[in-house]
Amino acid sequence: MAKMRNDLKWATRQRLQHIELMAYYTGLITRSDLARAFAISDAAATKDLKLYNELAPDNLIYRHSVFGFVPADGFQPQFSDLAPAEVLPLIAANLAAAGGPYGDDPLYGIPAETLPLPNRLPRREVLAQILRAIKQGRKLQVSYHSLSDRESTPDKGLERIIEPHALASNGLRWHVRAYNEDTYDFRDFVLSRFTSAQMFTEAAESSAQYDDDWSEIVSLQLSPHPGLDPQKRERLLIDYENVDGRIVVPVRRALIGYLLQRLAVDTTADHSMNPNAHQLVVLNRDEIEPFAGWAFA
Repeated sequence: MAKMRNDLKWATRQRLQHIELMAYYTGLITRSDLARAFAISDAAATKDLKLYNELAPDNLIYRHSVFGFVPADGFQPQFSDLAPAEVLPLIAANLAAAGGPYGDDPLYGIPAETLPLPNRLPRREVLAQILRAIKQGRKLQVSYHSLSDRESTPDKGLERIIEPHALASNGLRWHVRAYNEDTYDFRDFVLSRFTSAQMFTEAAESSAQYDDDWSEIVSLQLSPHPGLDPQKRERLLIDYENVDGRIVVPVRRALIGYLLQRLAVDTTADHSMNPNAHQLVVLNRDEIEPFAGWAFA
């Protein structure tokens, strides 16, 4: 069996990785899921699922009611790293599998680095419950540590029931967009502050279509800070795609504040922040501020 695993072609191994990722994090892997992800025939997908079950016979259980496989209670990945730090970038980039047969050597022969950031992610089993609830449209009972909750302790967060429908990343941390049954509204929850999560069998009563701030796209209009000298403002525009000095960024209303923070925009009414540290200002403040008042000084 070990020799058979070692002899697997990379393309086959990628499909086995995807089987594990889908099964564990969404709670279901079907033949059509696999066929669509890799543009293969249903027959080829069936062959891969059969191979996976031969190599990891205790990981998946077939459910006739959903025409697919669900993870067994004792599921253990055999072909993939299912750590949240590995999986979330795949989801964000809409990729089916990670890694490559080339090891650490740059695939394009071009060295590239990204900033090392502190890990701000929940445990794998917590993330799996959250993603399954999103995928399957279910309610979710969670323990969550909010900075504003005085009753929570380092060992135990406040229990609440949410109905998650999406993930969002601001480049530094991940958020869960969800309906909060305690406050009767949609809001963002920092992913790393969930300490436990359990998906209910009960279907969620809300969804993204009822979340206006998530569904509505607005145009954030920016320009170089007026405190910069004309030459710097002109050069700054080279950095951004712009029309007549106006930088227009389409963004969900729910994410406006995060975008302003990420771009270090001067959000004061009189543009009083240091222009060297905050090189952009908002042109359509009156339109944008009602949806992200917390981000405006």
